Amino acid sequence: MEAVEMNSVSLKRPHSEDDVASADEIKRQKILEKSKAGSDSGQSIETVTEQLKDIKSEMIPNDESEEQEEEDLGDSDEDGDPESFADMMKHGLTESDVGITKFVSSHKGFSGILKERYSDFVVHEIGKDGRVSHLDDFSVPVDDEVNFEDPSEETFTVLSDEDKQRLEELQLFKNKEASVAIEVIEDTKEKRTIIHQAVKSLFPGLETKTEDRDGKKYIIAYHAAGKKALANPRKHSWPKSRGSYCHFVLYKENKDTMDAINVLSKFLRVKPNIFSYMGTKDKRAITVQEIAVLRITAQRLAHLNKCLMNFKLGNFSYKNHPLKLGELQGNHFTVVLRNITGTDDQIEQAMHSLREIGFINYYGMQRFGTTAVPTYQIGRAILQNNWTEVMDLILKPRPGAEKGYLVKCREEWAKTKDPAAALKKLPVKRCVEGQLLRGLLNYQSYVWNNMVSKRIEEYGLRAVPGDLILKGATAVHIEEGDVDNYTIHDVVMPLPGFDVIYPKHKIGEAYKEMLVADNLDINNMRHKIRDYSLSGAYRKIIIRPQNVNWEVVAYDDPKIPLFTTDLDKLEGKPLPLLPVDGKFRALKMEFSLPPSTYATMAIREVLKMDTSIKNQTQLNTTWLR
Repeated sequence: MEAVEMNSVSLKRPHSEDDVASADEIKRQKILEKSKAGSDSGQSIETVTEQLKDIKSEMIPNDESEEQEEEDLGDSDEDGDPESFADMMKHGLTESDVGITKFVSSHKGFSGILKERYSDFVVHEIGKDGRVSHLDDFSVPVDDEVNFEDPSEETFTVLSDEDKQRLEELQLFKNKEASVAIEVIEDTKEKRTIIHQAVKSLFPGLETKTEDRDGKKYIIAYHAAGKKALANPRKHSWPKSRGSYCHFVLYKENKDTMDAINVLSKFLRVKPNIFSYMGTKDKRAITVQEIAVLRITAQRLAHLNKCLMNFKLGNFSYKNHPLKLGELQGNHFTVVLRNITGTDDQIEQAMHSLREIGFINYYGMQRFGTTAVPTYQIGRAILQNNWTEVMDLILKPRPGAEKGYLVKCREEWAKTKDPAAALKKLPVKRCVEGQLLRGLLNYQSYVWNNMVSKRIEEYGLRAVPGDLILKGATAVHIEEGDVDNYTIHDVVMPLPGFDVIYPKHKIGEAYKEMLVADNLDINNMRHKIRDYSLSGAYRKIIIRPQNVNWEVVAYDDPKIPLFTTDLDKLEGKPLPLLPVDGKFRALKMEFSLPPSTYATMAIREVLKMDTSIKNQTQLNTTWLR
């Protein structure tokens, strides 16, 4: 699965600084007292966690909803000119910083631009049955049983914005009203039926009835089962013959999966946790994946196609089960590398090598963030119980892709170690727990990358005695007499967290040396705080992609698409005519990968070049500005 950039942070602006000023001052004083209670490396996790949580929660007013729309505050410094992303990335990480140093192919490398346009990177999910997800059908399934959850098109427009606001507040018990009355302007049975349908389908949990008041007819909306209705609001009107989950294919552009789910839940007025999926997908890409949602009809979902930008929903079906993370078989990638410099012979060698040998299964650059203080250092400090360093790494100044207010916040922390003073520079919410846990995962990834580079350097592309292979869920060593039975594609290496034992292998000592240098014991990676214990896993060292195809195309205009997407095909858009001899050449490649592998690492093997954003900005900075 192509991993999502994990270095971004959700930003929320308080409703009003004046409204919470006095409460803020009290909280700041409490934080100040806590922060001065102890600052040596023996500080406990409880103390640090409380400080960090106070830092996070101090900026959130009590009435702020978890579903409040996130606000992009921009990348510019309030007191200066905006700094381009390319300029900030001069300080970013490179591949060698995170242990990515080796190649397995022998061809000469060449340059090309990855993701010059987000539509140059397309991901189609492969389900556990091996079927590739495509958006190719907008039709809605028809039930034998019709009910109020199957709204007509007029349902979505019959209620005014004011009516919808009042009904939503009633549904969520946000006001003291026991009911909401909606006057029927055109008093016909058909009109009343449409209003009944609209309320019940758009606001699950509410019931309706018709009343006469002063010679006028009103539709009265009310809660039939009180707050219990919110636990399973659609149960009362969902046909028993229909599966409880509506499965659909989500086509999205330039949006990550969780952002997409949040948008859908906002428009449907439901909580995001009723959606399920098998894997997260890139933001800067076009992606196609299966989603399941509990008791929302295909009709309501299909209506969103008329409301949303950069999303399309289709291929609807009803099933009795949700989706689970990790159930997918992998992803199929279609990638365009623009402005390539390689000769036809170099490209043929590179692609044949990718198909026959594969690439080193490194954790890609997306795993480690973009700033000059990589998150794996936070993970290392946690494992060392060095909580002061944890706080410093999260809060200290760092060159790189930082917003102006974050720079000021970090500078204040470095100068005063006063969280209250630092918070005055920070008008947003920070997810501290996420940073800590990502740091742990990224430390594992950092160690594994370095160790797999060492393994390739020491033994090359062959299985050797002492290597590990998986038999079922168990790892066993290759014995001297069995080496010829295995290839490099069978070999796995452990992530830190297992007791790594290589009795006849140099890599075992290399693991120990690396962890000892970090003051860690390879035989005891369990942390006294259970959430921060590293669970081990095995990872193949070489991945050989499946379904590898490629072609070189010429083009003149860098803005035109070089292949048709699912949506293009549904809308009947033809591919633009490409010149035979264009000013530029592009390599269009397709391949399938298993979960938890990085397409960027396959592309790196083809190009033989650094895939970090820092390096890519030197090739092309237009889309990053």
